[in-house]
Amino acid sequence: MAGSTTEYRVIIEAVRPTVECGRFAAKAAAGQPLEVSADIFADGHDKLMAVVRHGPPPRGRAAPKRTEVALEPVGNDHWRGLIVPKAVGPWEFEVVGLPDVYGSWARDLRLRIEAGQDVTVELEDGAQIVDRQGSGDGLRAADRKALEGLAAALRSDASVSARLAAAAAPEALELMRRTADRSRATVAGPYRLFVDRPLATFSAWYEMFPRSEGAVPPRGGTFASAAQRLPAIADMGFDIVYLPPIHPIGTTFRKGPNNTLECLPGDVGSPWAIGSEEGGHTAVHPDLGSIADFDAFVERARGCGLEVALDFAVQCSPDHPWVREHPQWFRHRSDGTIRYAENPPKRYQDIYPVNFDTDDRDALFVALRDVMLYWIDHGVSVLRVDNPHTKHLTFWEWVIPELRARNPEVILLSEAFTRPRVMERLAKVGFTQSYTYFTWRNSKQELTEYLTELSQTEKVDWFRPNFWVNTPDILHEVLQHGGPPAFRLRMVLAALSCPSWGMYAGYELFENTPVRSGSEEYLDAEKYQLRPRDWARAGSLAPLISRVNRIRRRHCGAVSQLRTLRLHHVSNDALLCFSRSDDARSDVLLVVVNLDPVNVREGTTWIDLGALGVPDDRPFEAHDELTDTTYIWHGAANYVRLDPAAGQAAHVLHLRPR
Repeated sequence: MAGSTTEYRVIIEAVRPTVECGRFAAKAAAGQPLEVSADIFADGHDKLMAVVRHGPPPRGRAAPKRTEVALEPVGNDHWRGLIVPKAVGPWEFEVVGLPDVYGSWARDLRLRIEAGQDVTVELEDGAQIVDRQGSGDGLRAADRKALEGLAAALRSDASVSARLAAAAAPEALELMRRTADRSRATVAGPYRLFVDRPLATFSAWYEMFPRSEGAVPPRGGTFASAAQRLPAIADMGFDIVYLPPIHPIGTTFRKGPNNTLECLPGDVGSPWAIGSEEGGHTAVHPDLGSIADFDAFVERARGCGLEVALDFAVQCSPDHPWVREHPQWFRHRSDGTIRYAENPPKRYQDIYPVNFDTDDRDALFVALRDVMLYWIDHGVSVLRVDNPHTKHLTFWEWVIPELRARNPEVILLSEAFTRPRVMERLAKVGFTQSYTYFTWRNSKQELTEYLTELSQTEKVDWFRPNFWVNTPDILHEVLQHGGPPAFRLRMVLAALSCPSWGMYAGYELFENTPVRSGSEEYLDAEKYQLRPRDWARAGSLAPLISRVNRIRRRHCGAVSQLRTLRLHHVSNDALLCFSRSDDARSDVLLVVVNLDPVNVREGTTWIDLGALGVPDDRPFEAHDELTDTTYIWHGAANYVRLDPAAGQAAHVLHLRPR
């Protein structure tokens, strides 16, 4: 026939999760439900059926093993379903749509019977549909027998109503959908996923400088003394302890306290000025100990239930061995000197950036990859990457699959406080988690917009946020001026609105003094000097941190699902109300946070109970897991009051039937 095309009936569009039409892999986690959705429609009025098939990609000539899950229509030709990838590593899925011939017949049969029509011929038509399906190849013996029984029931001498009941029984409809001929179905895909381990999508991070733990200035701490801090970090409920660079530190242009250019004897310098005559990125600072001491630190962390994350900073001090051995890996000025890092007018004379435009790029790429593999071989399967947005995106697009091919469990956190499109691209090319703008989102409007963007747009398919309340570089003015109540509210907000969150040591002691007014840098910043602390000091935030992290773990199924986060109305612009729930809505948390660290705030909620699966016609319990207090609520409107002076940063309410 002139102008003929491939025959198809069903159209499949807007498949999710996908990243740039499948160029990059969307993100999933082993054992965690992942929502697959698509717009699926066809001409005419026939009912449709759709499934998603998923599994690891095929190897060699073997047919791929696929698990099939039904998609359900949710309105306006949009279909959704949940799959649960089982194994860490590459994965893929495809969406299959086809006319539901039997379902359409059963629907029309009911309508004809209800209209009082003679359906003798229609019942035989249905039996023949079943016959044809039962004669197909590849059917299981049990299914073939069930189909024969269904056809016999439609041809029996039973009443019309009895035969309709047999035809439309849920098990009959499911049988016919399961055994339907897929040969003329529309197939969209396959689409790529990368399945991470659960820690990649649900984690609590704690950043510490080993050289400060057990330090007695001018003598610094060691891996052995820092290991003594690990049980307390684990007791606070953290999963990952993150270490800044632990390598030898250069002496050329070494920075003094508070980033001063004057370095005196005994000044320890910045760990990010990596490399000296003692070694580079695969060496440890001799003051911290040996590589064997580091291995012992990692093993001690594991014994406490912690994983060690290590900073990977692609930069060198002027004393790094690479500067001497591979000068072509660095940019040179017109006078022949190597160009140091600058953010004009700021100068970082103690750091040389790497030149990714070098003609020796392949060797540079391999050397950087091998640094990461070295630490992975020493038990570090979590890497926090420093400023990845200032390195070529082509490098990350190449190296991340290289790392995953050797260790698919590796987790990469992108520390890219940069423009949204660059931050997003890093997530697309494969970074497991990403720092965010959370620190600078403090008002109700800012938080509402940001949480909605992260949880209710396509970003949820490939961007995994990590909410950090502070870092060694970032002390927001809210913490500088809000006192302990600000620390409480920001911690609760980060830990319960995001599946992953982190804090830098000293947060639990309410450290909040900036180097100067208007700056976000700490006074006496630990980046440039030793900072031993009295962890036994009274009034620590540690007990509340422990409690909140226990709540997170107890409700992991709800908190780990960012796409189920919902914002709810509350009648006060200083109160933020949001819910976390699992897909079945069997575990629901409602969190109300007072964003004002100074004043008592009160208001009335207006909760979307239907979205949470809570009946609106009977009372229910709202159990505050922070105070172990139970309230009896009824309906969407309920009164809340939070007093920061009394330590009430938030309500964390577990909603449950009464």
